[in-house]
Formats: sequence, structure tokens, C-alpha cells
Amino acid sequence: MTYKGTIKNGVVVLENSAALPEGTEVRVEPVAQPTQPPTWGEVFKDVMGKAQDLPPDLARNHDHYLHGAPKR
Repeated sequence: MTYKGTIKNGVVVLENSAALPEGTEVRVEPVAQPTQPPTWGEVFKDVMGKAQDLPPDLARNHDHYLHGAPKR
């Protein structure tokens, strides 16, 4: 049988007040916590700030430079 619990003040506290006989040998295995996907900053950290010689208004007029749209 498997019991679930959490650590509180350094002691394993079982859910649902499960009681095991004194002296019962147990095995405790940490449950892996779900990981968060990386942020865009983490994804592109190797290329951030590497571009050179770009027009100063690139952020505002990127459609102009990429697709020929009128400048803003």
C-alpha cells in the first residue's frame, strides 16, 4: 500500500491521518515537482544584444523593413 504525505518541520506527515504501527519500516521518495517552461528571455539569452548595425527605428517600423509596409 502507498501513502502520501508532506514534510512539516522536518517530519513526514501522512495524509488522512494514516497510522502505521510503531517500528514499521518505510521508504520515502520525493515526488518530482512540475517544472515551468523557460521564459522567452531564457530561450533567447544567447542571442540577445548580438545584432549590430540595425536601424534605430526597427522596433517601430519592423513591418517596413521586413515587408515593405509604409513607415509609421
